[in-house]
Amino acid sequence: MNINDFPNAPQNWSIEATEEKAENLGITLKNDHWSVVQALQEYFSKNDSINRRELTDALEEKFHNNGGLKKLYQLLPGGPVAQGCVIAGIQPPAGSIDPSFGSVV
Repeated sequence: MNINDFPNAPQNWSIEATEEKAENLGITLKNDHWSVVQALQEYFSKNDSINRRELTDALEEKFHNNGGLKKLYQLLPGGPVAQGCVIAGIQPPAGSIDPSFGSVV
């Protein structure tokens, strides 16, 4: 895994900082986690206006064959959007860090 595997990463993003963020959240990053990071970074690079629900739907579609949202919540128990964005170095969309919605970072 190297920086070239993340062409859509935000400026000043690093693999080391991402691993540290995940570790602080109690997550050891494996290949499946890195795939989510790449997917989130790609989605944000291609979309100007980010809607939490649309992003959740996009993740469900992208990872449908690998267990969909159920698998994503196993990987990121704080929520694939909320926790995934934090780990990916991206500002989570409005409404995604909401304890009443079930996604808490």
